[in-house]
Amino acid sequence: MGALASWAESEAVLPAYIIGMVLAGTVGKDHVLIRRLRTVTFGLLTPFYFIRAGSLVSVPALMAGFSIFLILLLAKMATKMVAVYPVTKVYKSPGKEGMYTTLLMSTGLTFGSISALFGLSHNIIDTSQYTFLIAAVVGSAVVPTLIANAFFLPRHLLRKAPMEEPVAQPATAATPIEKGAAFYDR
Repeated sequence: MGALASWAESEAVLPAYIIGMVLAGTVGKDHVLIRRLRTVTFGLLTPFYFIRAGSLVSVPALMAGFSIFLILLLAKMATKMVAVYPVTKVYKSPGKEGMYTTLLMSTGLTFGSISALFGLSHNIIDTSQYTFLIAAVVGSAVVPTLIANAFFLPRHLLRKAPMEEPVAQPATAATPIEKGAAFYDR
């Protein structure tokens, strides 16, 4: 896939992204295969991509134009919210759950980083523009998630921990060996 992407002058990760979307419906039924693919992807392939993408970021450029980063981040979050929140209302999500869904859907980490890296590698954008775009993409994944979990987490949908039953204490004094055995008998 990487060779095909290079021949097409695209990013090597883009064909994998597209094939993953296409095969999600059929491959998604085999849970063992999904676990293996996730292990290989998150353990081996993803780190290399993000190390490469992150090594091209210019921290001095980000510090010099921090206001540009904030403007891009707010614009990205606002446009996603304008697109997603009305859909949650169409599906009749309550206000808090709708906002939680909206904030979690306001990321674009994968395709945003792929398109920014494509622009940099094809000299469409320069290093400082790439830095602002990657920072905004990563920020749009982190900031809304933190806000959603802090203020809009639908706690009523979370599983409740089962109540622990109290352990009966023996009436006689037990030796340390008996105490250890009683601990493992629970």
